[in-house]
Amino acid sequence: MAMAVALGIASSAAAQQRPSRIGPFVVDLRATIPTFPSDVQLATSRGVGSSDLPGAGLGIDIGAHLYLVRWHAITFGIGGEFMTARARSTPSAAGGQAITERYTSIAPQLSFNFGSAKGWSYLSGGIGPSVWSIVPDGSQPLPADEERLKTINYGGGARWFSKKHVAFTFDVRFYAINPGTPTFGFPGGPRTTLLVIGAGVSVR
Repeated sequence: MAMAVALGIASSAAAQQRPSRIGPFVVDLRATIPTFPSDVQLATSRGVGSSDLPGAGLGIDIGAHLYLVRWHAITFGIGGEFMTARARSTPSAAGGQAITERYTSIAPQLSFNFGSAKGWSYLSGGIGPSVWSIVPDGSQPLPADEERLKTINYGGGARWFSKKHVAFTFDVRFYAINPGTPTFGFPGGPRTTLLVIGAGVSVR
């Protein structure tokens, strides 16, 4: 009898010490800072000067993830991400152009998660289309500004739940963008890797 009670207490203590499971789902909303490149080939593909490209911008990232399977220390998740960002330059005193640059990506994602329900880190990636437009004020978009480019995104981050259902989240992501197609005498855009850093909230 005493042994059974002791085993029951030990089992209860072990259960209490066991980390709570990640999930079952989470929705992310982050503000992002993309580092748009000032690449000569990219500028030439739109007929603008590289010094007129806007550079860094602002955007948002919305994601949703479902956590299905745990294997040892890894919890596998599936979901998707939508990211859109914008940057704008102003004309220089030397007579440059004002340009608005927009980037939008949508893709499914597979994630590898490490931690517990109180907070976890992750590595994730996916493949999907993106659209990258670079349009001077007063000009019409070129076909390159509407082309759907195959893009691989990969990166990682973490979520910390200070409250039961709300967490702070941080993400660093790279978007490996396929080169664009040459059109109407313009060369195609270059193969580019875009860095995007985001921070915001997660809800479950």
